[in-house]
Amino acid sequence: MAIEGPLKELGVHDVFQLLDLTRKTGVLRITSDVRQNAGRVLFDRGAVVGAEMRSSPARLGTQLVKAGKIGEEELVRVRALQASGDGRRFGELLVTTGAIGRRELDRFLRRHVEEVLFELMSWSEGYFTFEESVLDGVDVDAAVRIPTEAILMEAARRIDEWSHMRGIIPHVGVVPVLASGAADGGQLDLVPAEWEVLAAVDGVRDVRTIADELQRSEFDTARTIFGLHATGVVAVGDPKVTPRGTAQTDEASAVAHAAQYLAMGDLETATVAVDAVAARFPESPDALLLQARVWHASGDPAAAERSILAALRLAPARLDARRLLGLVHCAAGRLDAAVEQWDRWRTLVPDGGAEAAWRGQVEQWRAAAAVLAAALRETA
Repeated sequence: MAIEGPLKELGVHDVFQLLDLTRKTGVLRITSDVRQNAGRVLFDRGAVVGAEMRSSPARLGTQLVKAGKIGEEELVRVRALQASGDGRRFGELLVTTGAIGRRELDRFLRRHVEEVLFELMSWSEGYFTFEESVLDGVDVDAAVRIPTEAILMEAARRIDEWSHMRGIIPHVGVVPVLASGAADGGQLDLVPAEWEVLAAVDGVRDVRTIADELQRSEFDTARTIFGLHATGVVAVGDPKVTPRGTAQTDEASAVAHAAQYLAMGDLETATVAVDAVAARFPESPDALLLQARVWHASGDPAAAERSILAALRLAPARLDARRLLGLVHCAAGRLDAAVEQWDRWRTLVPDGGAEAAWRGQVEQWRAAAAVLAAALRETA
């Protein structure tokens, strides 16, 4: 029997604790429409044996190259083997070719899984579904087995540390800048990881962008910047919109910048930011769909529908637009139209790819809308 529900009613920490106490084996899936992201966690008798996210904090190969454990040429060689049809897993190929030892690989695999877990556990909105099942045939690394209790303890420690940093870094959308007069001080005694973060501080990129570019977790990046702030090396600003003179010049960066405020739940700032992006890129389906998501979250389905239809006129094949349009129809009380839209979506969505990860969630939305629509017709 499936265990499912919104994260607002049962948080990720509570779900993990429940699966640990009941020693469940199966797959936990978590989706967030606000973040446009999804992840899954594999449990074996209550312990975590694998985790992945649609937008992962960093790919394993990138982490290994960045840490100096393998070279770019070894990474290219292994990927070429996979492209040529070698069915072995990426890590197994690295060990077989002698690029890295098994123990070192296992350490990085565990770190990679942990970063995915801590990112998922930071979500306060979304929907979860746990399907109890045997993990035979599922892509699980036997070397990764993390007691859920250890994950919960580390997550609690991070929450406590975030609370101490929140006065300086309230969210990952803040922008660090070099502090005035910092270059005139004495010699800086920083470790390599701190130098790397400091080199990325330019007064334009925020904490999330720096973390993405350095292939680090947002938590570790924020903690490093907090330390640099404490020593007087950097200052931290919290721009509500991109400051004049530092506007994002490319469409993707501008949309991503505006999306940060929606992910943080700051609808007022998100509205200002996304309207500015849509004005600068009026032919951008991404900007229009982000605008629709903001209107939908703000409780204005009519405005959201206008933005979605404009995006579909520019890009008729955008399946994420049709998925969102179903939600907007529901918000407006048009349940039959929502069911029809999701029926069209599921006939078009491919078996693989990012959009297919929403299949289970859309099926739940559709079923609920269909039942409610039928009940309303009976009482009419």
